[in-house]
Amino acid sequence: MKANEKKDTILKMLKENSDRYISGEELSEMFNVSRTAIWKNINDLRKMGYEIDSVTNRGYKLMSSPGILNAGETKTYIDDNALIGKELIVFETIDSTNNYLKANAEKYPTGTVVSAREQTGGKGRLGRVWQSKKDDTISFSVLLRPEISPMEVSAITPLCGLAVAKALNEYFDFGAKIKWPNDVIIGNKKLVGILTEMNCEFDKVDFIVVGIGINILNKDFPEEISKKATSCALESDKEIDKNKLLALILKHIENILLKGNYSFNEENLKEYKDYCATLGRDIIFTRKGEKVSGKATDIDNNGELVVTLEDGTTETVFSGEVTVQGIY
Repeated sequence: MKANEKKDTILKMLKENSDRYISGEELSEMFNVSRTAIWKNINDLRKMGYEIDSVTNRGYKLMSSPGILNAGETKTYIDDNALIGKELIVFETIDSTNNYLKANAEKYPTGTVVSAREQTGGKGRLGRVWQSKKDDTISFSVLLRPEISPMEVSAITPLCGLAVAKALNEYFDFGAKIKWPNDVIIGNKKLVGILTEMNCEFDKVDFIVVGIGINILNKDFPEEISKKATSCALESDKEIDKNKLLALILKHIENILLKGNYSFNEENLKEYKDYCATLGRDIIFTRKGEKVSGKATDIDNNGELVVTLEDGTTETVFSGEVTVQGIY
């Protein structure tokens, strides 16, 4: 077990037993290390902001947490039989969780989640930059190896959008919706961005990395996006436990993606339509470099947007930038 993994697991034990003291002897036997090593890990956790009480002949007890993302804390909320999040890594700082997983995919099993308290090179769709300050967001990537063809991958991103929106509404109850295909919004402002990247051969997917960034504590946004973006803290007064929220999101992703075999079915398509704020609105999309106007009237079985044009004909939009009336 690596040093960080040991520290995370010690924290998980303290979190799960926060109603009692755990002796240094019990912890040292559990992890097969000296009591001095346990003491050093406890001190490292204290330096991170965890308040841990210690009493002679009784041991250690977790009194409070600093509210930062930590793998050990998050794992206390993840089911033991879960696939997504069973392997969970949280970096303090990284350039991009997507880049890390793509470069190291062969080292990790399906369902591995990599998160970071700070991303210095986060990215969004269409080459945009994902901007965030340390501890202001929940930013993470999920490694998947579905047995599907590259042509069947398109459902994964919108289904992840559905999963995140459902989790946020369960936690906050503030009416999150989806701007087709996958941005999660509150009102007319963006709350969550999702970027899916894959490595594949002609007819086989090697792996997929889904990157998700959620504005949590952000209060001030750069001027160019200040009227288009929002955060959980701006939309709700509820105290936010980022570790609990991340675990809830991972649970919903697993329920929707794995149970649906990475594709739309009757149940999740109905849910997606219910959450899709784009439906019923006037939109503008690009066709061969030309701007085309119409009304979003349906989502087909592949998750593609069905648009009724001004002449009454319909057209299916499967990718690209769509401008939606009333939404950023």
